[in-house]
Parts: sequence; C-alpha cells; structure tokens
Amino acid sequence: MNFRNNIFEVTNDVSGLRKTFLISFFAFFSVLFAFSQQKYSISGYIKDVETGETLIGATVYIKELQTGTAANVYGFYSLTVPEGSYTLVYTFIGFDEVTKQIELTEDIKINLEMQESSSTLDEVVISSEGDRPNVKNVEMSVSKLDIKTIEKIPALLGEVDVIRSIQLLPGVSTVGEGSSGFNVRGGAIDQNLILLDEAPVYNSSHLFGFFSVFNPDAVSNVKLIKGGIPSTYGGRLSSILDVRMKEGNSKKFAGEGGVGVIFSRLALEGPIIKNKASFIVAARRSYIDILAKPFLKGDLKDSKFYFYDLTAKVNATLNDNNRLFLSGYFGRDVFGADFGFNWGNSTVTLRWNHVFNKKLFFNATAFYSNYDYRLEVGDDTEGFNWKSRIINYSIKPEFTWYANPNNTVKFGGQSLLYNFVPGTASFSSGGVSNDISLPDKYALESSVYVSNEQKVGALITLQYGVRQSFYQYLGESVIYEFNDPEPGMRKMVTNIDSFEQWETINTYNNFEPRFSVKYQLNEVSSIKASYNRMAQYIHLISNTTASTPLDVWTPSTNNIKPQIADQVALGYFRNFGENDDYETSVETYHKWLQNQIDYIDGASLLLNPFLEGDLLNAKGRAYGVEFYVKKNTGKLNGWISYTLARTERKVDGINQGNWYANRFDKLHNFNIVGNYDFSKYVTFSASFVFSTGTPATFPTNRIELQGYIIPHNSEYKRNNYRIPPYHRLDLSVTLYRKKENPKNESNWVFSLYNTYGRRNPFSIYFQQNEDNPQVTEAVRYSILGTVVVAATYNFKF
Repeated sequence: MNFRNNIFEVTNDVSGLRKTFLISFFAFFSVLFAFSQQKYSISGYIKDVETGETLIGATVYIKELQTGTAANVYGFYSLTVPEGSYTLVYTFIGFDEVTKQIELTEDIKINLEMQESSSTLDEVVISSEGDRPNVKNVEMSVSKLDIKTIEKIPALLGEVDVIRSIQLLPGVSTVGEGSSGFNVRGGAIDQNLILLDEAPVYNSSHLFGFFSVFNPDAVSNVKLIKGGIPSTYGGRLSSILDVRMKEGNSKKFAGEGGVGVIFSRLALEGPIIKNKASFIVAARRSYIDILAKPFLKGDLKDSKFYFYDLTAKVNATLNDNNRLFLSGYFGRDVFGADFGFNWGNSTVTLRWNHVFNKKLFFNATAFYSNYDYRLEVGDDTEGFNWKSRIINYSIKPEFTWYANPNNTVKFGGQSLLYNFVPGTASFSSGGVSNDISLPDKYALESSVYVSNEQKVGALITLQYGVRQSFYQYLGESVIYEFNDPEPGMRKMVTNIDSFEQWETINTYNNFEPRFSVKYQLNEVSSIKASYNRMAQYIHLISNTTASTPLDVWTPSTNNIKPQIADQVALGYFRNFGENDDYETSVETYHKWLQNQIDYIDGASLLLNPFLEGDLLNAKGRAYGVEFYVKKNTGKLNGWISYTLARTERKVDGINQGNWYANRFDKLHNFNIVGNYDFSKYVTFSASFVFSTGTPATFPTNRIELQGYIIPHNSEYKRNNYRIPPYHRLDLSVTLYRKKENPKNESNWVFSLYNTYGRRNPFSIYFQQNEDNPQVTEAVRYSILGTVVVAATYNFKF
C-alpha cells in the first residue's frame, strides 16, 4: 500500500501559486497595519436595553465619513478613523435609532443599549444613510429571518418552524411533506451545513420532517447563505444555515411558551448575576401518544410515538474583555408498536470571546455533536437490532482584525474529528445471536482560512479570501480495493488491507478560493457578483426519494473522493419607496459539481461491507435565476419569491451516459407570504406555494410472465417522468391579548394548513389491479390529503 502515513505528518504539496497568493495576502495586511497606526478606534457592544441580548448585525454609521460597520454575531463592533468630531448613528431593524456626537482624540469604548421601537408597521421610517444592508452590504445570496417574522408565517398545526420558513425563500425547496431537510440551489440535503450555535446538526427534523428541531422560543437569529460563502465556513457544498440561540435575559426573569394540538413548549430565562451572567432553558414535548393511549387496544396498546427536545444556554461576562458561552441541545424522536425506532441529536458548544485591543477580536469555539438512531424488532430470541451514529469533536479559533474603516480581516482555523458508526447490528434466530456489525470509521478534517472585506472608494466593496482544507482518512479499519468494471456495474473486490488505530489511510487537500464584489449604482441599487469553491469530505448514503432517519453518513475514503463545487452568481439589488418600502433582487447562478455520489441499479446500501463497490462517481450541474420582492412597511407586508432552476447529473453507465434530472430537480418554485395587521389585536397571515413535481423513474412497458406483470424500462432512462405539481395554501389568524407591559402579552393562533385539501403526491408507484391482474394501476401516495385545522395558545410573562 502507498497510503500509509502517520497522523502527525505535515503535507507539503501546496502549489507555488498558493504560496505566492498567501504571501501577498499577508504582505498586504502588513501594509494595512502600518497605515492604520495613526488613527483611533471606536468599539463596544450593542444590546437590547430590555433583555441585554446582543443585536446581531446592528449598524454603526459615521455621517461625516459616510462609512460604517455592523456588529458581529456577538454584538461587538469596531471602527478605526482619523481624529475628529463625528456623528455616530446606531440602527437596528425594529429598534429606535440612536445618534451620538463624539470628539475622537483617543480610543474610546461605547457600549450601547437600544430600545425596541413602539411604532406600528405603517409608521416605520428607514431614514439612516447607513441602512439598506441588502443593497449596501457586499454579501449576496444571503437570507436573514428574525424570529418575529418566522412567528407570523402560517405553519402546520400552528407551530412556528424555522426549517419550513426558509423553504419559502428563493432557491430553497423540498421534495414534499414528510421529508427531512431541504435543498438549496440544486444541492442534496447533506450539502447543507446546519449549525446551532456553531455545532453541526445532522438531522434537522422531528416527526419525519413535519417539524424542525429548533425551538423558536430559544432562537434569536437565522441566516441562510446560498452563495458567496465566506472562507470562515467550509465542509459543505450548497449552503450554510446558521442558527443562533438567545443568550437569556440578563435584566430580569421572564418566560414564554405555548400549548398546541400536537405539543407544548416552555422557555425560562433570566439573570444569574444581573447584567453579568444569564441563562435560558427551553423544552418541548409532543403528546399524541398520551391523547391516543385510551383508544389503543391489542397489539397497539404499548405504541410509542412522541418527540421531545431541550435547549439550554448560559453566558457570563467575566470582565470588559472576556465572555464565556455554554449552550446545548438534546432531542429525540421515539416511535414503535411491535418494534422500536428512535433517533436524535445532541450538541454542546463552549465559546470564549476575548478582546485583545480595540481592533482585535478573538473567539474560540469547541463543540461536540452526536446524531444517532436505533432500530429494534422482536426480542433476544427472534429479532433484529441496529444502531448507527456520527460523532464530531472540534475546536475553532478565529480572529477578527478591524484594520481601518475600509478593511476588516478574519483569519483562523478549525480541526474536526469524525467518528462514524455505520452499523452496530445483530439478528437472533432460535435464540442464537449473529453479529453483522460494520467497523467504525474515523477521519480528521483540518483547515486554515483568511479573508478581507475591503472598500475601494465609495462605490466598490470587495470580499476575498481563501480556505485551505486538509483531510485524513484514519484507521483502525479494513479497506477494500475494487476492479474497474463496465460503467454502471457493481465493482468487485480485488484486494483487502488493514490499518492500525489512527494510522493514516488516505489524504486529500483542497484550495478553496472565495471572492465577492459589490458595485454601488446609487443609494438604492447595486450589482453584486461572487465566486466560491467548496469541498465536502462526508457523504449521506441514500437512494430514496426523500432522506430518512435511517440514512448513513460515510467519510471520504480511498474509494470515495471528496465532493467539490464551484459556483458563480450575479445579482441586481434595488429598494423602492420613500422609506425603502420594497426590497427587490434578481440573482442568477451556475454551479459545477464533481464527485457526486450515485448508485448502480439495485444497489445494496444498508449494512453492506462492500458498499463502495455499489457507488458511482457522478458529475453535477445546477443553474437558475431567483426573483425576490419583499414589502417591509405598512399594514400589509410579506414577500414573493420565484425560482426558475435546473439540477442535473451525468454518470457513465447510467441513462446511456447522458445528463438527467436529479431526483430533487424542480423547474418552477413560487412562494407568496403575506401578513395583514387588521388592528393591534388581529393579524391575518397567508402563504401559497407552487412547485414542479419531482422526477421519478417509471417503466415504459411491461413483461407478462406466468400471469405476473413485470415493469420494464426499455429505454434505460433514469428519472424519465415527473409526478404532478405540488401546491398548497395555508391561512392563519392571530388574536393578541394586549397588556400594559407588551412583554407579557399572549395570543391565540388559529390556522388552516393545506386549506383546500390538495392531495399532493409524495410519490407514484404501480401495482396490479386486485380484480383484474392484467391491469396495472398507478397509485398516488400522499402524506397529507386533507385540510389540517389547529389552534395554539402562546404566552409570555
């Protein structure tokens, strides 16, 4: 074998071009540093005056210099400017603008607390020149939803849901009800990096996709990045969903919750030490099993079907320069009657913020993440038992250097250790147990990155950087080498080798450049473009229409190459109206994908030690255009999004070697979300979705053999038909019970999901007619085929 290496060996195969690029990068930063020494810094934290929560993305604008910055995800900001007299304008959506006059003769710290606006929506005025982030920020292909917006969207059974909300945004789709995850710009669901306080979540759904794992009472901010992905992120090809938890009220004790048709929830938060340390604890549990128990008889009397989750966080301000955060999530779904089936996520994140000086901010993150499932049938005498999991351990230090108003530099690194447990399994027959487990797999993914956001004059802003990732597939393991058969056929084992614990089996490294540019046409419009290369070293093995909790994660190996994606995007952004009443954008993108996982016909995926012999290496491409119009002000507000897109694959030996539609390809995706504030006591909300049906492989003719009908695809085409289109209308009305203290208000939400009872097809399958076996029937399978009526009571105290 030529793969053997020690885990601590350092690879020296970075090309001369990469070295030159990095040397130039750091030389440039040195020049920036030299020129920034004669200036002074304004820095501090921006928080909510009522709760002490940091305001992520709050803007600080200097009128005289027509420049500014935004608070980072910890509420910290820093500006370095020449000595002088300045007017600072602090703004944040939904909060009163704050103006401060300062005389800058030395470095100063301004920690600011902002007051939530009491204005109604039709009175909102966006007046600061530092606003319009959708137009003026360099980032593109980014969607941000605050929890107040998410709460207004009609949802299944009236329950607020983060994942279902982002599916209403341009470029985001799903294969239908009952499917876990979501698809972004033609990517598979495993190509989305879903983060909860920076820890990855591998299964983002409860109840087979009907609800997300994120408790809305504990969520502060949701950000989806579809393109122009900064170098601080890596490991997935298509998108980053960054969900940030609340920190907990540091001023006073508070709580909120809700009682719904399917589950109830409760969140408590408050100060541990006032203005210094706080906590939040949020819990949910469904109770269909409790309500149904009196009606279950016989074999069903011991049925279990429920889910629960617990989200918790504490934070402490040690001094002006140091803060600590500890957060965790623990959730599980349990189903079973004469079998047992459960799955769940666990995450723990520890973070340390340190301010070295007015210009240098540091954050170190360490996390643990575990996703596991188990399936049990029968007992020790006659039965089957299967457990699987993926575990992560990681540490990530990151520095942010606010060099001057025109340059903000980020640099850092990450090391991530994977432990894959594809299957600890056994079956029993006649009291004899047989072990059919697969060995664990290990991998180490490391990376270093650097980026700079640079303003070039008044009109151009650049964001450029690079991420260098290093990957090692590690022992202890038995590896297989396979032959090279005809395209599309199963590969056979030609050699077997074994490796010791932590011995390097194979290595990969990838140079991942990132670049974005914005050109400001005028105060209300801009053009943006971006390019990013992403590498992904882990893969979800699934050949079903929709992902299921039983799908298995596997690392890149000597036989499975890392997935690579290159994406370019171009967009036009413009606001309309005296108060920027409307935000609009048009973005087009093209994505090229390498080393996509596909499968031979009849592939055996579960508990197969020779799985890699059933996998195929595919090329992919995805392209489309996204339209977005959002109304921000007035009694009527909401958005319309439309995506025209294609996602295709090409595999030697499949579909006669021609391009074919991916299983989650949808040509049209159209969404409308509207909210109407009838009064301060009543709000009406509606959403409508329409999408093209997903592709499917159907037989083109049939073979009759001894009275049996055998379907046959004579053209050997994959995904040669489409199921019917998907469309759905949801309605809700919210009745508010106002109190003197708005923080203690309560409300009732009455909702209709799938209002006109559309039987949207999840899949189509074929069967022989019971009365006439010579007749083949196409059967439409729908997860929901009727209207779902619900009521939820929400409260705060």
